[in-house]
Amino acid sequence: QVELVESGGGSVQPGGSLTLSCGASGSPFSINGMGWYRQAPGKERELVATSTSVGDIQYADSVKGRFTLSRDNAKNTVHLQMNNLKPEDTAVYYCNAGVKYSSGPVTYNMWGQGTQVTVSS
Repeated sequence: QVELVESGGGSVQPGGSLTLSCGASGSPFSINGMGWYRQAPGKERELVATSTSVGDIQYADSVKGRFTLSRDNAKNTVHLQMNNLKPEDTAVYYCNAGVKYSSGPVTYNMWGQGTQVTVSS
């Protein structure tokens, strides 16, 4: 059973930086999309950034130019470098991955436990 293990959340002042990391434990056959979503209080979960298995990356408009997603397929990890953080970036950040356990067609949409990011002066 694959689990997504996150690290790197915390509190930072506006303009600061944080890096979130997520690793897939266990032995997946393959991982399709892998990336990060976030959910602020009272709001729906939204995409932050995601990468396909071949490295095509999609960013939310609100984070373009400030956040950088990197993925290591050999290690089944993704890292989200967040720069110039703003108070509106405050949310619980969730790692997300499409995990396959075999060469068959089934892909499991998996989530990490979430890590809090707070941007405040």
